[in-house]
Amino acid sequence: MPVGGGRRFSRDPRVPQIRINHRIRVPEVRVVAEDGSNLGVLSTEAALRRAQEVGLDLVEVNPKGTPPVCKILDFGKYKYEEKKRAREAKRKQTVVEVKEIKLRPKTDDHDLETKVRAARKFLEQGNKVKIVCRFRGREITHPERARMQLDYLVSKLEDLANVEQRPAMEARTMAVLVAPKPVVFQRLASERALRERERSKGDRPLGPDGLEESGNEDLDEDLDEDLDDDDTDDDDDTDDDDDTDDEAKEEGKEEGTEANEAS
Repeated sequence: MPVGGGRRFSRDPRVPQIRINHRIRVPEVRVVAEDGSNLGVLSTEAALRRAQEVGLDLVEVNPKGTPPVCKILDFGKYKYEEKKRAREAKRKQTVVEVKEIKLRPKTDDHDLETKVRAARKFLEQGNKVKIVCRFRGREITHPERARMQLDYLVSKLEDLANVEQRPAMEARTMAVLVAPKPVVFQRLASERALRERERSKGDRPLGPDGLEESGNEDLDEDLDEDLDDDDTDDDDDTDDDDDTDDEAKEEGKEEGTEANEAS
């Protein structure tokens, strides 16, 4: 219990709740039927009875309307589709982050090459890069050394990045900001589209024989005919084998009869 006896409230803002069925308190609503047709303005009780008659829910889809707009639908399926759409939108959106790379005026050439590789990796992922050179003590009296390092790094990234903010002093640091070129975002978009196609191909339904359908009906029909022909050939081969066995048995019987007569 908090000191003073007050109630404890969460600091997080509450997510707006979707009102359904008896939680809809307004006297009348504009109703959209389960087939998408507009039923006009009805009293909330009449709209709720209509939803109950078809075994569905009355869901408030636009509470800011005058009157609020409600739709007759399956609320469980509606929530599932909303979450699915949110996941799809989150997966397709491009989030650009600002990655920071730090160095010093005394950073040697080998470490600078390491910084270049890290910056290129961030840019190829679609992120912006902020390169910061920090001064200590009397190093700030020689800003030209930091400027030379930043210009060197930018020259190594010019095939991937554009300079958004030229090298400038910020307190005891000098920083430059670079962003990926449009060609980088185009490549990322094409790779994302390729992954989406691969994912959709993996979700392709299976045919009656348990194999993945090709999507071409003519090709599937030709394949089925070939399989049927193979089955017919197998049956014919089996019949030929049976005929051969019968002939061998009859020859054996004839040889046995001739031997008995000779004896």
